[in-house]
Amino acid sequence: MYAKVMVDVAHSNVDRLFTYEVPNDLAVTAGQRVLIPFGGSNRSIEGFVLELSENAPENIGTIKRIVRAMEPYPALTAEQIELAKWISKSYHCLLVEALRLMIPAQLRGGRVKEKTERIVRINADIDPQQVFDSLKSSSGVSRAPKQSEVLELLCRMNTAVSVADINAFIPNATAAVNALIKKGILTDDDFVVYRNPFASVNIAPSKPLELTADQQAALEAINKSIDGGSGTSLLFGVTGSGKTEVYMQAISHALSLGGQAIVLVPEISLTPQAMQRFRSRFGERVAVLHSRLSYGERYDEWRRIRLGMVDVVIGARSAVFAPLERVKLIVIDEEHEQSYHSDHTPRYGATEVAQKRAELSGAAVVLGSATPSVGTFRRALSGRYSLIELPNRVNNAPLPKVKIVDMRAEFLKGNSSVFSEALYGELKRCFDAGEQAILFMNRRGYSTFVSCRGCGYTLKCPDCDVSMTYHKYENVMKCHYCGRTARIPAKCPQCGKPYLKYFGVGTQQVEEQLKEQFPGVTALRMDYDTTQGKDAHYKILDRFMRGEAQALIGTQMIAKGLDIPNVTTVGVIAADTMLHVPDYRSAERTFQLLTQVAGRAGRGEREGSVIVQSYTPEHAVIELAANQDYRGFYDYEIASRRAGLFPPFSLFIRIVFTGENEAAIDDMNERFAAEMKQRIYTALDAQGASRQELLFMVASPAPMKKRQGLFRYETLMKLVRTKHTAAVIDAIYTLCDERRRSEMGNVEINPADMF
Repeated sequence: MYAKVMVDVAHSNVDRLFTYEVPNDLAVTAGQRVLIPFGGSNRSIEGFVLELSENAPENIGTIKRIVRAMEPYPALTAEQIELAKWISKSYHCLLVEALRLMIPAQLRGGRVKEKTERIVRINADIDPQQVFDSLKSSSGVSRAPKQSEVLELLCRMNTAVSVADINAFIPNATAAVNALIKKGILTDDDFVVYRNPFASVNIAPSKPLELTADQQAALEAINKSIDGGSGTSLLFGVTGSGKTEVYMQAISHALSLGGQAIVLVPEISLTPQAMQRFRSRFGERVAVLHSRLSYGERYDEWRRIRLGMVDVVIGARSAVFAPLERVKLIVIDEEHEQSYHSDHTPRYGATEVAQKRAELSGAAVVLGSATPSVGTFRRALSGRYSLIELPNRVNNAPLPKVKIVDMRAEFLKGNSSVFSEALYGELKRCFDAGEQAILFMNRRGYSTFVSCRGCGYTLKCPDCDVSMTYHKYENVMKCHYCGRTARIPAKCPQCGKPYLKYFGVGTQQVEEQLKEQFPGVTALRMDYDTTQGKDAHYKILDRFMRGEAQALIGTQMIAKGLDIPNVTTVGVIAADTMLHVPDYRSAERTFQLLTQVAGRAGRGEREGSVIVQSYTPEHAVIELAANQDYRGFYDYEIASRRAGLFPPFSLFIRIVFTGENEAAIDDMNERFAAEMKQRIYTALDAQGASRQELLFMVASPAPMKKRQGLFRYETLMKLVRTKHTAAVIDAIYTLCDERRRSEMGNVEINPADMF
């Protein structure tokens, strides 16, 4: 038997299959990870078996043999292998880079192992009573009281018990256990255990809720697509319309057919709440996958899934690769979120991957959102997706009342606080009534930049082309891209004058001013800085949900998905934060964030109130978000994009070159752009298309010219989306393939981040 193996080395020179002989005493199947000799030194490296054959390829020469299998079971399913091949082609990455997506990173190189516990039991050939008698002295007093205690405990338990549990009952009992084993009275063994990321969380079982007429209609439509084994549906429901309950009952239907389900959530902060809901409904056969798990927890959750112990997987973007073998339903909640797009190679989109996986497995895909992305909603209106709507909140609860406050007028009145008069009044009413509030500020830190009033110099990160953010509690400047910290200089580094001033507002300053103006109120802050510890998201949300704090202050991680009945007030501190970012999606992202965060209010019995503070309150997007008018926003935005020929009517293609030598990177980028333009023109000419379909091509420094110590230059092109676009993309990829990988940048089509 011969195996075709993809070596686990990310280099274009080895991006192909190598043939190895399978030893007669080794059982190997496709998808298995193996250890193989590779290279002239015959050093052993890991690889993935992708194909098996009884015949060796012709003219291959000497064939080396597989050393051993890494696990006794295939790490990859047949479906995952096909999915990896598609990802490699679709996102222009090495096949091994796509294969690595399918397994925990720590599985490679043996960086994580199974966890075992030592267990003991009474030897089946031993009569415990005789042992008790032998342990007693002639006067009847036990000569080994600790051994007698251990033996008595095991007799009472009448099962195998871990040594750790014995020590919990009988302190310092290990020596006694070892003595009993040495005497042959006890036998011991190692028992494999699974690390449980939610072992400390007590989750009560729940039953399906009675559905509204709208929910029932939505469920029937989704179940029909599950029965048909294909298709993508958009569940378009206002905030608080009960989308999660529809997901859970649709999953129940998929499980009743012998299938399995994957549920993606956009933020790690949402995973604990989602996990509790789904675990309460589906019990122990639910697994969670996200990057904040410990290495051991992530490995054990993956292993439980791979060994068939799980039917439902919940997690962030990477959970779309969970090794389930009978997937019938994939749910992508808050489908519009940018976090579903990978920002490193392979630069995949989770929705596209989910749709391909559903095609391979015969599954249905459900995209859920109160604010769908413009492209998704357009596809739903065109009939490419099934459009399912939930236009009302559960129990017909009203949407929160939204008030827009003009912060320019507040400033002219002499109010320099981050809280407008209206927001202060609403917060006072809320706290006095024993209710809770959420304050949204999409910038962490205390002040967003430090600048000299004498010469205008702004303190920037030396490794990244961005200003550093002031963090008051640590009294340092931080770069939010590379993590570098620096002390605040006493004088301006450029002019030497002591005129440094802090500008802008972050979550730390909101927290400080809230405590100053409401001294008796307890506030929690939830941003990147406060959620670095183990289970930090869960602990903060759990405290807030249990009423230990009256206010939750945070960035966009609190803006979506949270369902906390006692929250009646939401304050948006600065609605314009993202509105003026130079990205064609800035209006869309602003509308989505404002609508989502407003939807956190009034989800219980009491009506909600939202105060939106803005310096451009007359902007159409601010007004549409305040009215929760998605249809109006869609009409406004799609008209703007059609007029400016922005996606979905065109597409951007971006190639970013990075390196330490700025001149070399600039030159490489310029040469690539010149050749690329000719290749595109040739491709268009061959199709009989107009060269004007290439709207523009620019070779220039990236908007963030330097990041993490590396210079960044980009070739950015914009193409009209036509039937000829595929040929142009092929020409781009062909040129990229002809270049050595070390000379190539990252290729992105419609990049999620234009910076």
